[in-house]
Amino acid sequence: MQNPIVLIMGVSGSGKTTIGAMLAGRLGWKYAEADDFHPPANVEKMHAGVPLTDEDRWPWLRAIGAWMHEQTGPAVVTCSALKRKYRDVLRESRSDLHLVYLDGSKELIAARLAARHGHFFPRQLLDSQFADLEIPAPDEDALAVSIDQPIEAIVEEIHRRLGLSDGPGRR
Repeated sequence: MQNPIVLIMGVSGSGKTTIGAMLAGRLGWKYAEADDFHPPANVEKMHAGVPLTDEDRWPWLRAIGAWMHEQTGPAVVTCSALKRKYRDVLRESRSDLHLVYLDGSKELIAARLAARHGHFFPRQLLDSQFADLEIPAPDEDALAVSIDQPIEAIVEEIHRRLGLSDGPGRR
């Protein structure tokens, strides 16, 4: 992997931000959080408990894709990327995109969302996330990782299964 982009995907509450930031820190790679790419109207809509439509998501996905395209070094980015057509748009930006799907039950993720404070995504939108979720197909070459384990174990599994090297000064 010369200058790959690792995209951490899954429904809201699956741990994308925590895992993505930890992985990027371990590798010494650049990191971007997909929530930062949402236009204000999307954030307001979600905060009000209204699920986003495909039309709402396209500008957001294009912004993430543009960021990925601009990267000259390896990076980690998070994005729910719930539907294959969303992942296909993101792949157009980077042929060296590596998908990591954070796989967890609705019950586990609901419990995590209930414990989360200060985030604009309300728990009642979880059903819409699972309704939209298209689990990556075998031809998408996504790495599926169970989130029913400690965060450190998840990061270690991603690191090991993708065959990544730690960043400078790391073990």
